Amino acid sequence: MAVTIQAEAPEAKQAPVHQPVARIALIGNPNSGKTSLFNQLTGLNQKVGNFPGVTVDKKTGISQLTPSLKAQIIDLPGTYSLYPKSLDERVIIDLLYDPDSKHYPDLVIVTADASNLKRNLLLFTQLADLRIPAVLALNMMDVAETEGVKIDIEALQRELGVPVIPMNARKGVGIAALKIVTSQQLAPAKAAFFDIPEELEVVVSQIRERFGLRNDYLALHYAHQYKSLRFIAEEDKVWLEELLHSIDFKSNTVQANETIARYLRINELLLDVVRVEKVKEEEKFSNRLDQILTHKVFGYLIFLALLFLVFQAVFAWASYPMDLIDEGIANLNTLIQANFSGPLINLLTEGVIAGLGGVLIFIPQIALLFAFIAILEETGYMARVTFMMDKIMRKFGLNGKSVVPLISGVACAVPAVMSARTIENWKDRMITIFVTPLMSCSARIPVYTVLIALVVPEVYYFGFLNLQGIVLMGLYLLGFLSAIFSALLLKVLLKARERSYFIMEFPVYKMPRWKNVGLTIFEKSKTFVLEAGKIIVAVSIILWVLASYGPGDSFERAEERANTEAAAKGYTEEQTENLVAAAQLESSYAGKFGHAIEPAIRPLGYDWKIGIALLTSFAAREVFVGTMSTIYSIGEEENVSTIKNKLMSEKDADGKPFFTPARAFSLLIFYAFAMQCVSTLAVVRRETKSWMWPLAQLLYMSGLAYVAAFITYQLMK
Repeated sequence: MAVTIQAEAPEAKQAPVHQPVARIALIGNPNSGKTSLFNQLTGLNQKVGNFPGVTVDKKTGISQLTPSLKAQIIDLPGTYSLYPKSLDERVIIDLLYDPDSKHYPDLVIVTADASNLKRNLLLFTQLADLRIPAVLALNMMDVAETEGVKIDIEALQRELGVPVIPMNARKGVGIAALKIVTSQQLAPAKAAFFDIPEELEVVVSQIRERFGLRNDYLALHYAHQYKSLRFIAEEDKVWLEELLHSIDFKSNTVQANETIARYLRINELLLDVVRVEKVKEEEKFSNRLDQILTHKVFGYLIFLALLFLVFQAVFAWASYPMDLIDEGIANLNTLIQANFSGPLINLLTEGVIAGLGGVLIFIPQIALLFAFIAILEETGYMARVTFMMDKIMRKFGLNGKSVVPLISGVACAVPAVMSARTIENWKDRMITIFVTPLMSCSARIPVYTVLIALVVPEVYYFGFLNLQGIVLMGLYLLGFLSAIFSALLLKVLLKARERSYFIMEFPVYKMPRWKNVGLTIFEKSKTFVLEAGKIIVAVSIILWVLASYGPGDSFERAEERANTEAAAKGYTEEQTENLVAAAQLESSYAGKFGHAIEPAIRPLGYDWKIGIALLTSFAAREVFVGTMSTIYSIGEEENVSTIKNKLMSEKDADGKPFFTPARAFSLLIFYAFAMQCVSTLAVVRRETKSWMWPLAQLLYMSGLAYVAAFITYQLMK
């Protein structure tokens, strides 16, 4: 059956599309090069959303197949078969089993590792039997050739009945041919790779008739997976349950028999199309390297050394571009205030620009952090890290797959919590979700950077060890330790005795594809700035209003008191202006609010100004810097300095520096343990489908942060 590519009706009504748009699903085994292919097809035309009805990430992009045809590429989660083992994989069956859905693809591109074709073809044969038009992207041809694997492409194409495109997606080889083929009208594979067992033919026929399905294999999957299919009505599920119970349908047995039958068919097929001309007797390079990198002693030391390098780079290498951005923001504000004046100008410079400047300055550090993470993933080393850390995780009651969310939590807790969907065991998944926000996310970097720079000297040991970088790494390790010990505590409370197993395929080591690294840096940095910017602009405007106005005539009376005090003490004009600004800020709405909560935070060493920043930063951690910048910009129209200098010049009631090491480290410890942001609570609510877990997280992490900060301040002051 040919497929006609048409424009999507809903979009056409809202915004006419002048070019036809095809919908193409990209699917394949993990480590088959699917991500590289997606990046090659879409470039910068990517966006991340959620699959309809679920919180699993949906990565989509637009690819220009021909001058007159665009395609929407949907990047599906990696899977080995159409029998899902995790919540992530279930979105695949929801998409592919409902032909009436507006999201149903016109075509699927199946990525396959050419060096391990037998394993990869299992998924392809299942998709082919669903009668969906398909193209097989035979990826990693360079690896196959290196290993002496020769594939007769024409013979394979005849056997499968679909176009087969040899590719090297990392280098872009075969992309042009793939675009040409996918722009044509394609029919599903004619041959069936699996025959429905005779004893199930009647049941399958009944299911086809009830649901109006086009083929037997799709009807068989309805029998296997009807409980997980969200688009099936409850009465239909009841009907299916009764039907299958009447024949004593054993799903696991049928699945196992199907898998055996498919591999028998695949073995016969590959005998005619694949031959191995060279057998390597020596151990593969990847295996030899694994003996070192996953060693029970040296493996951990190497990983710690790499972490140490990352955090050194975040401080040392990023300092130069950060200084340029810092100077540029300060000069821009000075230029604007020198030529314009008025309340709106004050709002622009002291509110919006000061707040955004507190985020923009951290772009170099965010970019460096994600660059290292992308390189570790591209080379294949990240898979080894999760394998090594699994041995530690099990001792604390975590599933081996918990390592992936915890490592992802270093970037952002929201996708990290969502990635816990790959954990099948309910208790392991709940424990992982609960402790993941304790990992220090990238939004904490601005807070850490400013506070560390205030009280930790920029000194080097042995010429290259930056003390500030060492402190930063210590905070990340503190977050990790608090996460695993909290998991141990939760394991005892939940009495989680179920055992689970961690299975991961190691990809071969490769040189990183620098285009993919660049795309990762660009996308992550853009997301950080845009998402933080939306919140910071809103918070900065609100803060400026609250700090610039007060109840009744409080501002006027504060100004009179300050002028009287300044005259009595013989202050200069500049000192008088600073005293008036401070008095007016304290009399403002923001000051009143800060004073109201000050008794609760005074034992931690904080004043009412820090109290305001603590509350606003609950929207997003990076807002702390923008808030402090906004608060300390009030009244400084003629001398706009950077946030760091403002904090360093702040004095306490005795005229001594306010941000002492005791206060700064108290704040650092507070932010290391406190709940990250409102977004994290929201996604935990969605993932657990209960308010109990996010509220328990909020109470536990807030209490832990308060107690730890209190102890830190009392010991250091």
